[in-house]
Formats: sequence, C-alpha cells, structure tokens
Amino acid sequence: MTSIDVGLARLRSGLAVARTGFERIAEAWDYASSIVKRFMPTGLYARALLIIIAPMVILQSVIAFVIMERHWNVVTQRLSAGVIADVGALVDVYRGYPQDNEQAQIRRIAQERLGLAVDFLPLGDMPPPGPKPFFSLLDQALSLELRKQIKRPFWIDTVGRSALVEIRVQLDNSVMRIFAPRSAAYVSNSEIFLLWMVGTSVVLITVAILFLRNQIRPILRLADAAESFGKGRDLPNFRPRGAREVRRAALAFIEMKLRIERAIEQRTAMLAGVSHDLRTILTRFKLELALIGDGPDRDGMKKDVEEMERMLEAYLAFARGDMGEQSAPTDMAAFLQELQADAERQGHKASSEFHGSPVVTVKPAAFKRLLANLVSNAARHAPSIAINGHRDHRCLTVTVDDDGPGIPADKREDVFKPFLRLDNARNQDEGGSGLGLAIARDIARAHGGDIMLGDSPLGGLRATVRVPV
Repeated sequence: MTSIDVGLARLRSGLAVARTGFERIAEAWDYASSIVKRFMPTGLYARALLIIIAPMVILQSVIAFVIMERHWNVVTQRLSAGVIADVGALVDVYRGYPQDNEQAQIRRIAQERLGLAVDFLPLGDMPPPGPKPFFSLLDQALSLELRKQIKRPFWIDTVGRSALVEIRVQLDNSVMRIFAPRSAAYVSNSEIFLLWMVGTSVVLITVAILFLRNQIRPILRLADAAESFGKGRDLPNFRPRGAREVRRAALAFIEMKLRIERAIEQRTAMLAGVSHDLRTILTRFKLELALIGDGPDRDGMKKDVEEMERMLEAYLAFARGDMGEQSAPTDMAAFLQELQADAERQGHKASSEFHGSPVVTVKPAAFKRLLANLVSNAARHAPSIAINGHRDHRCLTVTVDDDGPGIPADKREDVFKPFLRLDNARNQDEGGSGLGLAIARDIARAHGGDIMLGDSPLGGLRATVRVPV
C-alpha cells in the first residue's frame, strides 16, 4: 500500500468520524427541539405574547444586572470607602493627638465636618455578629473597607436602625462607636428603580396584550369563516379586517368562496336544463306506452322507463348536492328513529340509539338523504340493521351496521366512486345506480366531515359518518 492509499484511507476514516459527529449533533438538536416544542404554546396569541415578553424580560434582566453591578455595587463601595476613610481619620486623630477625657473635640469635628455621631465605650469584647440581610451589599462593602483601611477589630450593624449604620472599632483603651447615615454609605434609591422597572414592564405588557388581541381577532374570524364555509354554513357579517396581510387573506377567501358558489350554481343550472329535457322525453315515452295495448313487451318497456326515471333522479341528486339549503338545528335522535321505522316497514329488523345532546346544526334534508342512502344500502344486502349516534363537544358520529356479506377492505374506497358497482362483494341483483355512497360522502364532506367503511360487530359492513359540530 502506497503512502497515497494510506492518506486516502485516513481521510475516509476522518470523514466517517466527522459524519458520525454531525449525525449525533443533529440527533441532539432534534431531541432538544422536540422538548422545546412540547412546552411551547400552540396558539398564535400565546406565541406572539411570548415573542414580545421574552425579549422584554431578558432586556430588563440585563439592565437590572448592569445597574446592580455597575451602579449599586460600585457606587456603594465608593460611598462605603468614603465613610470608612472618615472613620479612619477620626481614629488617627484620636491616636495621634492627645485629647481631653470627654473627647469633645473629636465629637465636634465628626458632627460638624463629617456628619457622623461619635462616642466612646469602655474597652471590652465586641458584640456577637448580628443577623445579615439577604442582600448584604452594604455589609460586604463596609467590612471590606474596614479591613483595608482600619485594620483593627470591628463590628457593624446595618439592620438595627433603618436610617443609621453603626460601626464599632476597638482601640487601645476604648471602643469608638460611630453612627453614620445609611444614605452616606449606600445607594438609597434602589426601590424607586425597581418600581420603575416593574411598572414600565407591566405597562408595556398590557399594551402588547391589547394590541395583540386586536391583531389576532381578525385571524380568528377568518378561521371561523373558513370553518363555517367548510361545514356548509352561512358567514354572517364577515368582511376583511385587521392588518394588510390578514385583509389580503380574507379577500382571497371571499373570492374563492364566490368562485366555488358560481361553479355550483352553473352546474345546477345546467342540470336543471338537462333534467327538463330528459323529463320531457320520459313523459313522451309514458304517453306512448299508455297508448300501446297490454302485452309482455309493454310491461318490459314500462319497467325500463321507470328504471330510467329512478336513475335520472339519482344522477340529479348527486350533481345537485345540497346547494341552496341552509343549516339549522336538527334533532338527530328523531332522524335515527325515522330511519329505523322506514327500515322496519320494508321488512328489516332495525334498531336505533343516540347518546349525548341530540340537537346538531346541519342541513336537514341533505343530512337525512345521507343517512337514508347508508341505511338503504345496508337494507339491500342485509336483513338486520343497527343505527347508533353519539355527539360530544367536537363532532357527531353516526354508525350504520348490518349483517350482510360486507365489502373487502381493499375495495372500500372504490365504492365511493360515482357509477361504480361491485360485482363480487355485495349482491347487485337489487339494482341501484351506483351513486348512493358517492352522494352520501359528498354531503358529509360538504358538512366538513367524512364517511369511512369498516367491519361491523354484526358481521357485515359498518358505515361511520363523522362531522364536526
């Protein structure tokens, strides 16, 4: 193996290691993203608020940290250093220049020149350390400066008297006690800063919430309008509102709705003309049959004409759909009972049951046609039928079960195609146009739902209708 081959092998090995590393990084990134998405809000309103509030909180935190670090900390240290420098000067004066027993001169200088109250205590042990506040910046600064400048045993109290700071320094034959104003050693406007920061944050968040509510409302109205149109319901008082992009989307939706309605109207008008022409021909056939005498040929022709008329009605019903009908609150339990009674009158064993609130907003005639097609499809192929309905807060579900031969799983979607009739699944000697299930699915989808076929607990076919409420 040459040196070039060795180099190529090492290069391939390095690329493989790098590829493995990138794959692990990608997997870790995907895992982290999935965790973040799990805790992220799903609504646009909450996400928009998070986008506004998160930078605001981060910015305020950074500002607070900078103020704490650069202003409070530094300024407090410098003020504390100044106070301790004054205390050190008093200690030096006391030690370097003999004074009278009452130390009146030191007290006067401290009071008039330095703004400090000084007295002297008998020599003894320092008091035990007192409680420290949670945020002990002043204690830290004073203790640091006393160690640096005085270099003598000391004791401080920043809690006992809110407006004063007590400092005790042990001297050779006494203890000097100094009372300094807290404002001379500590930045005293921190509460005002915190109140200003919190107040402005609350105001900004309130403005953001009010602004976002006005921006999100047109989007919600557009979503409600699209959902209502998908369910075949009216869109009362809907017009474009909100930002330019939202208005553009609303106008596009209105134009799409108008184009769909015009297409349906044109189809309905065309079918009305075709219906009129075909009905005229069928009427002429019936008159000619009425003039022909009785005979076997006449009965066969009459049967063919009646079959053509039924097929024509089915074709027109499929093409016409539910155009023009308005949605209204409808009692589904009563619908199911009517379907049960119709099936029983035709000699079938039928049952119906409904759970939940029975009043659902649908297009009554169209939805009854949907369920009637499913029940009649079951009645043509099975002696027993079970109709069950259930309504919850999200959708209405109706199942039609039978004990017939059923439909193979791989052909259950094919039966929804118009004019398709299966030859080897369910018996086709009963006739039919092949449009019943197609019409039913068309109506279900016009309500924003769908129809699915599956195995029935009775041993035959189960047709499940599910539409949103």
